[in-house]
Amino acid sequence: MPSLLNKLSQQDTWQDYYVYKCEFAQLTRREETELREFVESQAWLPIVEKLLAPEGRLGVPEKRLINKLGKATKRVVYSFAVGEQQVLKVLAWLLYYYDDAQPPECYSFRRGYGAHKAIRRLTSLPNIDSLYCYKLDIQDYFNSIDVAKLLPILAEVFADDKPLYSFFKGLLTADEAVLDGKVIHEKRGAMAGTPTAPFLANLYLREMDHVLATKAAAYARYSDDIIIFAESAERRDELRVLAREMLAGYGLKPNPAKEHCSAPGEVWEFLGFAYQQGVIDLSEATQRKLKGKISRKARALRRWMKRKDASPERTIAAMIRSMNRKFYGEDRKTGAQGAQRQYAPGELTPQFSEQGSSHELTWSRWFFPLINTSVSLARIDAYLQQELRTIATGRHSKTNYKLRYQSLKELGYRSLVNEYYRFKKAREKRLPHSVY
Repeated sequence: MPSLLNKLSQQDTWQDYYVYKCEFAQLTRREETELREFVESQAWLPIVEKLLAPEGRLGVPEKRLINKLGKATKRVVYSFAVGEQQVLKVLAWLLYYYDDAQPPECYSFRRGYGAHKAIRRLTSLPNIDSLYCYKLDIQDYFNSIDVAKLLPILAEVFADDKPLYSFFKGLLTADEAVLDGKVIHEKRGAMAGTPTAPFLANLYLREMDHVLATKAAAYARYSDDIIIFAESAERRDELRVLAREMLAGYGLKPNPAKEHCSAPGEVWEFLGFAYQQGVIDLSEATQRKLKGKISRKARALRRWMKRKDASPERTIAAMIRSMNRKFYGEDRKTGAQGAQRQYAPGELTPQFSEQGSSHELTWSRWFFPLINTSVSLARIDAYLQQELRTIATGRHSKTNYKLRYQSLKELGYRSLVNEYYRFKKAREKRLPHSVY
């Protein structure tokens, strides 16, 4: 069969990709315009022709260090020139042809899979409350992948497409990157930030996925997040040792700060959710991250209020609009809906990647369909109301409560708890006009 790379030179491929991106609302208006112009002008053609030439390769990627919120460490990501990055995006889209080669226990970056499907499967197991759990996170996974170990896997998967294998071999074995305007030489792994990195990361651990899924009572992986269940503490500990040994064989290691063992009846967390005896809620990490974002936004707006000599009401209203967009993807004042992810038939969840996406799925659309309690939502509501009231005074005190709840509502505030129950009611009635 013709190489998958040859499809990159076909106008129909680019038109199909453009339609796909537009239909499933993965683009902002600006991004949609830029992609349409890129496709219609065939700006991709010289890049693809260079790529298809003998020994054809992309240029040298840029290496960037991105701050992790609340952490001293930085995340390393790579990106190629804009046009080359776009070509890689289309190639990553075409790589779904090899979806069957990916391990069925891996739920990341795949059509018809995703975090929601993983959580639904695990929490629906009839014996889940009687199982022991081990949760781990792989440290700096994408960039720590050993290319020498990855290439034989790719050679097997791409056995029917030698040019595609040669392209990836050249891409992965190159060691150049641009950092702060200077060319450096280093091992780059699968290069977090590049569109094809998630596919490579799924394949890399497929043997480990198979072994652990066979030996465990239940098993799931989402990129660098792994969760293992066993019927006894002894078996769980054996699988914990096995998982660590296998990761070491891949040149990887768990993040010790994110390892956790739990016994039957105790809470376990995975992909932002927490489960305990039938209750699905937000994980502690999810709550901490959201509260951190709320407090940072409140401090930033208070500084803005002082610089602009703006009124507290105007500043609080701005904070409320910002959080409403994050939570619900719409601006209540204008009624404008934010970018909201549509799904392909059978696709249950968004396909997030290490390098991020053009826009985030709204917070409520991500969490509301799975949680079955409002306990954590009430905590976040209380925290947000406290920060809104603190904007006016700059400190936490009882006098802040002079700004009544009704006043916050008049400024556009929407309670997560109330919106969650609205969502549940709409889902039960299956209202076609529901924003959820």
